Amino acid sequence: MSNDLAGVWEVALSDGVHRIEFEHGTTTGKRVIYVDGKEILRRDWMFKLVGKETFSVGKSETKATITIDAVSGFAYEYELEINGKSLKKYMENRSKVTSTWILNLDGTDCRVVLEKDTMDVWCNGQNIETAGEFVDDGTETHFTLGDHTCCVKAVSSGKRRDGIIHTLIVDGTEIAECVE
Repeated sequence: MSNDLAGVWEVALSDGVHRIEFEHGTTTGKRVIYVDGKEILRRDWMFKLVGKETFSVGKSETKATITIDAVSGFAYEYELEINGKSLKKYMENRSKVTSTWILNLDGTDCRVVLEKDTMDVWCNGQNIETAGEFVDDGTETHFTLGDHTCCVKAVSSGKRRDGIIHTLIVDGTEIAECVE
């Protein structure tokens, strides 16, 4: 990487946290985008120094756009949008549609993500095979991680504003949800 690094962002998706780096050569017009350290886009000798670059991130190929705006003189501002929303808005919305848990199993850190709309479960970037069942107080989504029995319980909070509460249980122990 060169000293033209203009922006670095961390984006949490279901398949993991991705690092996006953007180089902008304001004298050469160069634009380079790296996702997780891998170069995915390069443009050299661009005469227009402002504009947008669109690319995809992660296994789900989530749409990302970097906008380059001139602020004053030779100063530039860079903004990352994910699925058409500012990174901040996207992450706020994401916390409503996913639940994430970080835990250590057998000496390995695991990042478990539940996509509430599809009930898909991801662990460290892999979509996990699950079995769902209806129970008296809601639903249970069963799966295994190594030799560990896991279950995501979904029960109504009883309050319209709070909606459904999702809880991860591993080997009978409730795991606290984390905020990304």
